[in-house]
Amino acid sequence: MKHQELRRVSAVSGLIVGAVVFAGLLTFPIAQAQDKTADAAAIPAGTILPVRLNNSLSSSKSQPGQIITARIMQDVPLANGGKIREGSKVIGHVVKVSSPADAKTEQISLQFDKLISSGRAIPIRTTLRAVAGFVEVMEAETPTGGPVSMPIAATQVGGDTAYTSRGDVVTRNGADVGKSVKDGVLVQVGAGGRQGRDCRGAIDGNTSPAAMWVFSSDACGTYGLSSIRIAHAGKTEPLGVIVLTSEKGQLKLPGDAGMLLRVQ
Repeated sequence: MKHQELRRVSAVSGLIVGAVVFAGLLTFPIAQAQDKTADAAAIPAGTILPVRLNNSLSSSKSQPGQIITARIMQDVPLANGGKIREGSKVIGHVVKVSSPADAKTEQISLQFDKLISSGRAIPIRTTLRAVAGFVEVMEAETPTGGPVSMPIAATQVGGDTAYTSRGDVVTRNGADVGKSVKDGVLVQVGAGGRQGRDCRGAIDGNTSPAAMWVFSSDACGTYGLSSIRIAHAGKTEPLGVIVLTSEKGQLKLPGDAGMLLRVQ
């Protein structure tokens, strides 16, 4: 009798385990599909990612494959109503370092290819619109006070004026281009550079206000980095590869530099 009861218990236990395994097999593809959907979450082309660089880069010390990270400095609103939260991380790597002993020009090629936001890793490909040194970023983050009749304002990298009282507007040459918000500004992106050829305005119809942090609506190129220029922004082949160059000796890009990356 005891043997029969043991066999009966074993049979029931086997059926329960089998049912649990079968249920797991049924739900696994669904969960896997949901994860893939999350990982492939689309960020519209033209979305600006305002970041502060965590690493310093140097043509004498950086090596191909070196990991680069940067912090999103302001909530980035998306067209679908979502947002990339301030504090999210952008990850990339050094592609190539060129520091020939017999040449004056030194280069560092880098690429950002991953966004870590709300616990998800999202593949991205970006171009570089603007980069500013630490001093320029610090000055743009420091509002200037005036008489009681004058609102508090900060001068953005590139020349816009961001008011932090009396309407919280952002102006350029006397015209409103956006508004001040927590940790930054939301503005309409304008074309910048030489006659607007270097940096474009809206891309693929994406006219949503852009999170530009301490940068102006038409910020384009380098600021406070006299020896560095953007030789390749990543808009053309090789897509997403950003090339910085220095024609005055060693190329040094300090940590805490500000960048405007743009999703392709």
